[in-house]
Amino acid sequence: MGKRGPSPKPTHLKLLEGNPGKRPINKHEPKPKPTTPSVPKWLNPLAKKEWRRISKELIGLGLLTCVDGAALAGYCTAYAAVQEAENEINRYGRTTYKTDTGFIRDIPAIARQQKYLALMRNYLSEFGLSPSSRSGVNVKPIDTEDDPMEQIANRRR
Repeated sequence: MGKRGPSPKPTHLKLLEGNPGKRPINKHEPKPKPTTPSVPKWLNPLAKKEWRRISKELIGLGLLTCVDGAALAGYCTAYAAVQEAENEINRYGRTTYKTDTGFIRDIPAIARQQKYLALMRNYLSEFGLSPSSRSGVNVKPIDTEDDPMEQIANRRR
């Protein structure tokens, strides 16, 4: 049996939020190198396009590291699947059909779209990019982090 409750929030997101729960911070948490992982060759073209778009945003926020490739690939795959399902829905409409047993069902593309939208939301939350997970994040611009004058100015605020 696995752990109960929500997944623990990554330390970098806790720190960006100001550690609102005041729980102890793991000082020995691994800190992978911030970088954009290579785009997996197996991603379809829609997913690769989203990888290039979102990875720029994530690296700019300091939220992407060398070990985040699998999570990013999962998000991008879900993103592409949502687009493909939406294209199918646009082609055939949000119609229903009657099963052999007489039940009325939505076309399968609607269920696929909902499934992958939920996956996208989960991955976005992992990166702190959903509206609710982002609401408490206070990102410091990366280019001023090492500027001694900026550090002095921030201490006075």
